[in-house]
Amino acid sequence: MDYIIRASAAGGDIRAFASVTTELTETARKAHNTSPVATAALGRLLTAAGMMGVMMKGEQDILTIKIQGDGPMEGLTVTADSKGDVKGYVYQPEVMLPPSAAGKLDVGGAIGKGVLSVVQDIGLKEPYVGQTDLVSGEIAEDLTYYYAVSEQVPSSVALGVLMNRNNTVRQAGGFIIQLMPGASEESICRLEEKLKTVSSVTSMLEAGMMPEDILNQLLGDQDLEILDRMETRFYCGCSRIRVERALISTGKKELEDMIQDGKPVTVNCQFCENSYVFSVEDLQSLLQRAGG
Repeated sequence: MDYIIRASAAGGDIRAFASVTTELTETARKAHNTSPVATAALGRLLTAAGMMGVMMKGEQDILTIKIQGDGPMEGLTVTADSKGDVKGYVYQPEVMLPPSAAGKLDVGGAIGKGVLSVVQDIGLKEPYVGQTDLVSGEIAEDLTYYYAVSEQVPSSVALGVLMNRNNTVRQAGGFIIQLMPGASEESICRLEEKLKTVSSVTSMLEAGMMPEDILNQLLGDQDLEILDRMETRFYCGCSRIRVERALISTGKKELEDMIQDGKPVTVNCQFCENSYVFSVEDLQSLLQRAGG
């Protein structure tokens, strides 16, 4: 089962999150039929969004992360709630690229140069929006930069997706470690030294380490305290009823035009690829509900 853990260390100087997301990344790959490099990008961003989502407090809070780039993938969008549910999609899911110079899936090359946007809808009149330029397109470095520049929180973000030869997902996961305001120099130095010893998230998962083990390796000498553990999953709350509401909200004129065409209308959910078909009779019923 995929899950996220929330922890603190160094007497509250450090807060940390770690997750394993292999199943949810594979669910996303199947839903969108993504290429290996698109799966890696989507899996990394879904993993990060899950951990960033549980940082929010409210039941109704929603986090949206958008990456827009000039590479062949063009970008991706994911959303997360505070309960560990995530969903998302890639703009060009079939993009194929040769491996990077390091022999890895070239996520940075697929995304290119562009912008990272983080929108936090936490029940205020206006959502909080933070935006930074992409520094590498590899996603973890981009989020580390985002936290430093947009939220002034020194952070270490690590994300990884490892594929099998048959292009299914073998391992996926990540961690986010953040220094709290007023963190002592000793806490900072000890963390920096430990971070230098990390090879990659996927190699740690491949070695059989779980999120607790990963944080223990990095923060075990700084009084690590596991505070919470919660399930994380790829989940889309779309339904026929929600799509009906959306169609009604387009207005009577739009519905009348669809009925006039005399053909069924198919509505596709970008986040999970579910399709909802509405016959002309269905549309006429929606028009009546819209007051037409």
